[in-house]
Amino acid sequence: MKRFIEGEDRQQVTLLPECLDDYIGEDNPVRIVDVFVEELDLRALGFEGLEPAATGRPSYHPAVLLKLYIYGYLNRIQSSRRLEREAQRNVELMWLTGRLAPDFKTIADFRAENGKGIRSVCRRFVMMCRELKLFSQGVVAIDGSKFKAVNNRERNFTPGKIERLEREIEERIQHYLDAVDTADRVLGVKDLPAKADQLQTKIEKLRQKMRRLQQMKSQLAATPDQQVSLTDPDARAMTTHSMKGTAMVGYNVQTAVDVKHHLIVAHEVTNTGSDRAQLSKMAKAAREAMGQEKFEVVADRGYYSGPELKACHEAGIKAYVPKVMTSPSKAEGRFSKDDFIYIAKADEYQCPAGERAIHRFAREEDGLQIHIYWTSACPSCPIKQRCTTSNYRRIRRWEHEEIVDAAEHRLHHRPEMMRLRKRTVEHVFGTMKHWMGSTHFLTRGIDNVATEMSLTVLAYNLKRVLSVLGMAKTMKAMRIAGA
Repeated sequence: MKRFIEGEDRQQVTLLPECLDDYIGEDNPVRIVDVFVEELDLRALGFEGLEPAATGRPSYHPAVLLKLYIYGYLNRIQSSRRLEREAQRNVELMWLTGRLAPDFKTIADFRAENGKGIRSVCRRFVMMCRELKLFSQGVVAIDGSKFKAVNNRERNFTPGKIERLEREIEERIQHYLDAVDTADRVLGVKDLPAKADQLQTKIEKLRQKMRRLQQMKSQLAATPDQQVSLTDPDARAMTTHSMKGTAMVGYNVQTAVDVKHHLIVAHEVTNTGSDRAQLSKMAKAAREAMGQEKFEVVADRGYYSGPELKACHEAGIKAYVPKVMTSPSKAEGRFSKDDFIYIAKADEYQCPAGERAIHRFAREEDGLQIHIYWTSACPSCPIKQRCTTSNYRRIRRWEHEEIVDAAEHRLHHRPEMMRLRKRTVEHVFGTMKHWMGSTHFLTRGIDNVATEMSLTVLAYNLKRVLSVLGMAKTMKAMRIAGA
């Protein structure tokens, strides 16, 4: 094998370094994990198992298992079984844990039993970033993304899905019954019993499946959201942009990402498919984490909601959210509500024909106080066909519509905020989903899934800080924060 780089003889006796530390370079990120965990007050963060039992087999210290998990999520090793194997052969993990090799059950139990502590560690790292002044002057982008649960779509049921399955089973049963009649006419006496028994067995299996669906229908009636998942009871079917015409069974993960260094300052795992009611909650959580008085948030149109914009306004948070156009008038070539000018002093609308639509009455719609306006000139209006197909064009106005108008006016003068949102938050979800793989979450239940997401967010933020500050500054900052 001349002219090739050759390896050493496997039988050659070599002198290895005298200590394990010689294998780990000074710029190896595993040293950051070690310093970070050693500087934490695990008792204050809510970890269990800090006091060893007086009898029985000695347990592993929580710090060892926490280091193991942080290293695993930094290196895309989320499975407890894979972490068990890596602890036995990975030199970096041998250095990090002192050559301890817990079994997969011990590793998995630690994550399940210390969810509160792990989530607190994630928040503590955000506080450290705040102390290092790594955040911007109070501007975050908020977005949500769907992550798969361990629950398969076939093991998720809704009333619509049960109706479809019942219809399909009835059609198949009828098909087999017709086949029995056909066999009775066509087959000879010798072959008829075997064929009939085979078809009757298939029919009985379908009837058993129908009875199970009837039981599931009763179970659905007792659930608030009319949905049942058998593998992960907390997972829900959610529509996604990438899976049109179908649904993913999983969770909706909300994040607030700082626009300066793209650090995740707040996150939450929900099993609600819509983002509509998440804006103010995530904005307030992000502002508290960043410790800013003046605060701005930007989100896509999925977050557009009058009550949510009002909640942000009352909290002193400026929100930039594009308006959702739900009226079909514009698409059908008629005037939309935007073509009517509101006159605040008179509490009236001026229509495109120049007539005044006056306030008629107010009523409650979906929990909101709505005021109704129209003009008496509608029946004789020369451009009525461009306005409405009814006798009168009615304009609806929410009692706090001025807050919505102010938000729309604010975004109109700063359109660059939507580009800022896209380049800030979109790649964060792409990165995390790439790390987690096609299966996304590995655990069941919203609490365990929230713990998984906290570990992923912690790993993401840690890599971002290392990229921004470098190894030496990050290590120094962790020691100062711990002190």
